[in-house]
Amino acid sequence: MHQTQRIGLLATTAATALALTATVAATAPAADAATYGQRGHDTHHSRHAHQSSAQTSTDTTAPPPVTVTTNKLGRKAKGDIFVAPYGTSSSYASGAEILSPNGKKVVWYHPAAAGQSIADFRTQTYRGKKVLTFWQGTGLGGVATGTDYIYNDKYQKIAEVHAGNGLSADGHEFLITQRNTALILSYTTATADLTSIGGPADQTVIDGVVQEIDIRTGKVLFSWNSADHVPYSESQQPLPASASTPWDWFHVNAVKVDSHRNLLIDARNTWTAYDVNRRSGAINWRLGGKNSSFMLKAAHGTTLNDAGRIFAWQHDAEDHGHGLISVFDNESAGAANTGQGAVSSLGYSRSTEIRLDLKRRTATLVKEYDEPTRTLASSQGNTQVLANDHVFTGWGALPHFSEFNARGKDVFDASYPAGFISYRAYRLPWKAAKHR
Repeated sequence: MHQTQRIGLLATTAATALALTATVAATAPAADAATYGQRGHDTHHSRHAHQSSAQTSTDTTAPPPVTVTTNKLGRKAKGDIFVAPYGTSSSYASGAEILSPNGKKVVWYHPAAAGQSIADFRTQTYRGKKVLTFWQGTGLGGVATGTDYIYNDKYQKIAEVHAGNGLSADGHEFLITQRNTALILSYTTATADLTSIGGPADQTVIDGVVQEIDIRTGKVLFSWNSADHVPYSESQQPLPASASTPWDWFHVNAVKVDSHRNLLIDARNTWTAYDVNRRSGAINWRLGGKNSSFMLKAAHGTTLNDAGRIFAWQHDAEDHGHGLISVFDNESAGAANTGQGAVSSLGYSRSTEIRLDLKRRTATLVKEYDEPTRTLASSQGNTQVLANDHVFTGWGALPHFSEFNARGKDVFDASYPAGFISYRAYRLPWKAAKHR
């Protein structure tokens, strides 16, 4: 365990000034304000219900228009598209948005509160019913402050989830489990002695925290702090010039339940996904990074990066069972995750599928889905494996999202105007309650 002294939760960090943490300049309605274009409701009063790329006027209360650039799916597209666009431009509002399967119509839109952004918007199951979930707050990408929300199929708020132990919820992940609990993330600051790795004795650091929360009572059922289990030497992020500048050495960005009911915790700045015992917090194995538990290999037609790794600066590691892991491979970050001075071991970002052999301790890259323009996303992003073996990808810091077929071909792509992005993007089935 590191000898650290906790010094407070809301330290200002360089990371909070990133493109991914851009403060929304648009003045949007409050969290419980009216929404637009609710399918199953009377939508003829909503000027946004049928918004598409054809929109030419600027409306600062509307979401940014989406332009569909590729659609080879036609009517075969299954499931609505869930995004949460935000940006620095005041031309449009930021918020949670459901798009029709072809991306051309706004089914439902929920603006973020003024000065805040929404992240990780999707459908989940809570107490046996389909719900909508999202995070809303400020500072995504740094020491964020926010709350997780659950809405029912009538678009009504039914629950809020807050981090415990004096922390605040971060927007990278809000996952409802089969236990009707929530897995959430939080960032906290501490002072650490880094002399063993050539750093100062009093370096301010940003640790990653994972909590499991009882949604009904708010009780913290499990809490895991990166500093208690991972050595600082595993970080790939350079130390800052000053000891008082917070060092985001871990940068937790995802937590999922694995096929053995343990937790798969993803850390961008160590290039590692950690499989963690759900009771003790002990690390079972590491995928990637400086101390990988697996020999890394590439199947025919796939490529390791120049560092011999499957991924770097990644997001959204998820276990799909039978040894299959998906990861969004950013391959870029920059100093303090700013995207400035970024170097890469691969010239583009991609979604990946990895086959683990726990017995032989091998991890093989079996599929890769490259960013269509072979460009780097220096932050954010996700990989969703669909039931038909298609892969849906949100490109994070790049203003678009894509779908690939099982052969790796790009069959759908849609984009935002300059200045707007979405942390993640999903394609999911959704049916709202009928209006009565």
